Amino acid sequence: MAGRNRTVARCSRCGHQEPRWVGRCPGCHAWGTLEEHVTVATCATSARRSAATVVATPARPIGTVPLEDAGRIPTGCGELDRVLGGGVVPGTVGLLGGEPGVGKSTLLLQAAQAVATAGHTLLYVSGEESASQLRLRAERLGALSPRLLVAAESSLPAVLALLDTHAPAVVVVDSIQTIRDPALASAAGSTVQVRECAAALVRAAKSTGRAVLLVGHVTKDGAVAGPRVLEHIVDVVVAFEGERHHALRLLRTVKNRFGPAGEIGCFEMAGDGLREVADPSRLFLAEQGPTVAGIAVTITVEGPRPLAVEVQALAAASNLAMPRRQASGLDASRVPLMVAVLDRRAGVPLAGHDLFASAVGGIRLREPAADLALCLAIASSRTDRPVPCDTVTVGEVGLAGEVRIVPQLERRLAEAARLGFAAAVVPAAYRGERYGLRLHPVRDVRGAVATALHPDRAVVATR
Repeated sequence: MAGRNRTVARCSRCGHQEPRWVGRCPGCHAWGTLEEHVTVATCATSARRSAATVVATPARPIGTVPLEDAGRIPTGCGELDRVLGGGVVPGTVGLLGGEPGVGKSTLLLQAAQAVATAGHTLLYVSGEESASQLRLRAERLGALSPRLLVAAESSLPAVLALLDTHAPAVVVVDSIQTIRDPALASAAGSTVQVRECAAALVRAAKSTGRAVLLVGHVTKDGAVAGPRVLEHIVDVVVAFEGERHHALRLLRTVKNRFGPAGEIGCFEMAGDGLREVADPSRLFLAEQGPTVAGIAVTITVEGPRPLAVEVQALAAASNLAMPRRQASGLDASRVPLMVAVLDRRAGVPLAGHDLFASAVGGIRLREPAADLALCLAIASSRTDRPVPCDTVTVGEVGLAGEVRIVPQLERRLAEAARLGFAAAVVPAAYRGERYGLRLHPVRDVRGAVATALHPDRAVVATR
């Protein structure tokens, strides 16, 4: 006898399941994310019968499993291939997430043209644009290869039928939130539809050896919309980041079963599409002018790539009871901490001043290695003494005012030397290679302010 159906509440963010609806998810602690779903229960006899099924392929030692050549398909875009680990692996499913307007469809259409030009058939399925709209965008990008097939479909059975009819090597679905299975009663974009449609496309990719690339929307906090199980069932998760008002775009690998995670690719948005940026540090520093107060340069590491980024700060007298603290491209929670450290540990008075800080170029600095540059930019603006333009600063600042060493400092200094910088303010604990730079080791933020804002008093590092 079959079991009785029951209603459960499942979180649309993390997939956690509860027997009844609650306001806050116990798994991810998000509010209002649990949705009710009807599940079909199976009887114990059927479950035992399924468990007793004869295994078709017995387990064997891992050393005896034959290796198979992945046979990656190059996308024709060096930065995209870098992120994917060398190209698209047949039979895999990738998920590309990003904010609206960042350039996800443009990137995939340019890659689709390169794949089709190389002799592979590619099917581009769009649930958001018509075929004529795709043609207009393809003409602007020069993507009119006869092997590039386009279809405007939002029905899952129709998409699967297109895969069987044309047998493409690569399939692009833009976007997974627009695909709907008519067998399910929920609307397109719901948790159930996104999960089941993605699972069906994963099964199709694994059974036929076709690579599938899914485009996913993101939420306000930048996470891929839909259940987190969507990120677990795919093989590759890539995030496309960038500010709409800046030209720089960063392609970041979040998960990759067939290559290294953490790789990044750099692009610049132009009128004719996305252009690869082989040396993004030059892009960030291209607009450097005369030395002015409130500017400090740091070297951040995004994935395996060191990037030189300019940090700017502006301190202005405030007539407000609570001065403003605003940050763009920086960790907003670190700015008040650095202000307090400067005021308490370095003697830089900031209590009656508004403070505005930003990372130039549209990049987002997440790591604490930018703390020292932020402190020096703030102190420079407050005292109206510029940091020398040939000096970079790298270091994490603690609440006691100490300057701590950061990971991969040698790689950061090597990048600074390559870009033509002459000096670097570094933590006193560093004992690595100089790369031809004049190193100014500092133990605390007070010493860093004195060293950077008074170069004539700087102490050259000794071994």
